[in-house]
Amino acid sequence: MSEEILYEQTGNVVTLTLNRPDTRNPLGAPDSVAAFVDAAARINADRSVRAVVLTGAGKAFSAGGDVKAMRDKNGMFAGGSAALRESYRQTIHKMVRAVWSIEVPVVAAVNGPAIGAGCDLTCLCDTRIASDTAKFGVTFLKLGLIPGDGGAWLLPRIIGMARASELFYTGDVIGADEAKQIGLVSRVVPHDDLLSEANATAQKMAMQAPDVLRMTKRLLRAGMVSDFDTVMEMSASYQAVAHLTDDHAEAVNAFFDKRAPVFEGK
Repeated sequence: MSEEILYEQTGNVVTLTLNRPDTRNPLGAPDSVAAFVDAAARINADRSVRAVVLTGAGKAFSAGGDVKAMRDKNGMFAGGSAALRESYRQTIHKMVRAVWSIEVPVVAAVNGPAIGAGCDLTCLCDTRIASDTAKFGVTFLKLGLIPGDGGAWLLPRIIGMARASELFYTGDVIGADEAKQIGLVSRVVPHDDLLSEANATAQKMAMQAPDVLRMTKRLLRAGMVSDFDTVMEMSASYQAVAHLTDDHAEAVNAFFDKRAPVFEGK
């Protein structure tokens, strides 16, 4: 695994750490994109992984795109409009799709500023826990750019269209407490407690039956874009599968035995 992202597994939980603290964990460079793609594929292929914590090394979660490279028109920002369009598809959009493809719950442990694509990255996660030093901003328009990394689809679904529009159109950067007030993060914790809180949440998720955990994530994702009848039909099909698993039988037995179930993904 590339040192762009540190991959550490403890029990059933993987921690991914953006590892460019000297430059505030920028996103979109080829090595960074490849690291995300590899990490997502590794997680999805490993049935022992039941939850993920995503965080950043150093003082920032991620400052987003490399503004210096934008100024110098190099790297992913080189070339004319056709080249730039393809560059976005092959770089930052590959990263976005990779994170979105992760089949198990992802908890963002937002340790500092999450700006631009960095804020979009937190929105790709299933839930967000913020350090009291965290800040959030979708500041694309301040750079003369559109929110081009998935945030225009994600953020309104998390905090509502009116609040998302205000953040996009003003470029305001908000603190952790305001992010909690508008529903962008589920809770704010002291900075020194962030990783322990995020890991405790991920461990609680990882205690669930692994197959139905993944099915539930797929069902929730479908609910973002499908109508009610479609989700109900999916629910019937998934539930039929779930009822026939060994883990369901174990859960029912544990309920009557008044003990914690032990799930094996069968």
